[in-house]
Formats: sequence, structure tokens, C-alpha cells
Amino acid sequence: MDMRARVNAALKQAMKDKETARLSTLRLINAAIKDRDIAARGSGDEDAACCGDAEVLAILGKMTKQRQESARAYEEGGRLDLAEREREEIAVIEEFLPRQLDEREVQKAVREAITATGAGSIRDMGKVMGELKSRYTGQMDFGKVGPMVKDQLCASGNG
Repeated sequence: MDMRARVNAALKQAMKDKETARLSTLRLINAAIKDRDIAARGSGDEDAACCGDAEVLAILGKMTKQRQESARAYEEGGRLDLAEREREEIAVIEEFLPRQLDEREVQKAVREAITATGAGSIRDMGKVMGELKSRYTGQMDFGKVGPMVKDQLCASGNG
């Protein structure tokens, strides 16, 4: 079952179960997917008019990151009720994301991507990041992976 179908099935189940908070988050996910579809249609590319699983994973990852930042801001502002609401939304969104790789798995993936792309210097960082994104979208935080790739490439001596 593709990601879009999984979200729609969960949405229907939340309606039946009258889970209002969950339903609200699932509707936000659906709206974000439809927004991406509309944006792709506007670009004139007929093949891009429908988000694939990789794009849906990217949308979900972005939504999770936004909510984590909001929860932190709410906590700093003393609004624990709103921070908790953001965490509940994160939990619903993460149901659709693949398992996150641990630190050791991320390091192994970085080494494999460097080998696969034949990267030898920092100038090849874009190729390595592209390789990682094509394989591991939704499974790692690319903001944290970037410095790891840079360190690995610099350690190879040609940085």
C-alpha cells in the first residue's frame, strides 16, 4: 500500500473511531500532500502531478521537524499544553515514517554512499547527499548527516 493510501485509510479509521485529535493531524497531512500535487501541476509537468512515496516521506519529515521546533518554542514560552499538542501530532505523523536509523547505521550509510559515488573531496558532497536522500529519505535527519559527510570527506585527505 502506498503512503497516500495508508494516510487515507488511517483518516477513515480515525473518523469511524471519532478520534478528533488524530483526525485533525491526518487531515493536515492530506492537505500538505494535496498542496504538493497542486504545486507540481502548476509547474506543467504532468508526471509530477501526483506525489510519490519519496515526496510524501519528505513532506512528513518536514512536518515532523516543524512540530519539534514549535514544541521547543512553546516549552520555552511556558505553554506546555501547546507543546504537548505538537508532540501528539508528531506521534501521528511518525506512524507513517520508516524507522529512524541509529548513529552507527547512519555512519555506515554515509561510508557506503561515499564509496558508491566515488567521492574523494568536499566538492563531491552534493553527490553523496543526493545518494543518501535517494536511499534513506525519512530515515535520517539530513541536517545532522551533512556535517558527518563533510567530516568523512575531509578525513579522506582531500578536503
